[in-house]
Amino acid sequence: MAEVNIKNVEEAAIDTVLSEDIDFTGDLTFNKPLMVKGKFTGTIKSMSDFYVGKNAEVKAQIDANLVSVKGTVDGNINSCKRVELFSTSQVTGDITSPAIVMENGAIFNGICTMERK
Repeated sequence: MAEVNIKNVEEAAIDTVLSEDIDFTGDLTFNKPLMVKGKFTGTIKSMSDFYVGKNAEVKAQIDANLVSVKGTVDGNINSCKRVELFSTSQVTGDITSPAIVMENGAIFNGICTMERK
């Protein structure tokens, strides 16, 4: 089986970054790409892309265009485009997406449903 490598996005290309020292609880709605590098608890709803940094801890229901995970997510993920799980990711929850890419070493505990949106 071929090794899977997901393209890294440059942090400078992301409009908003919640840094490592942020611990946010609530509902987050946004229209441009966003990255969480700290802790977030609540709900995330966007038609744009959502990135979870390597040391981030996200406990949320996530609805976004593309969801790219390097850290920890505890909650269900719904994506219109694709879910990317890097080797450092750990996801506990169900994923619904037309496409999913997982690097070797990614941890995923849940049910994956692939649907075209």
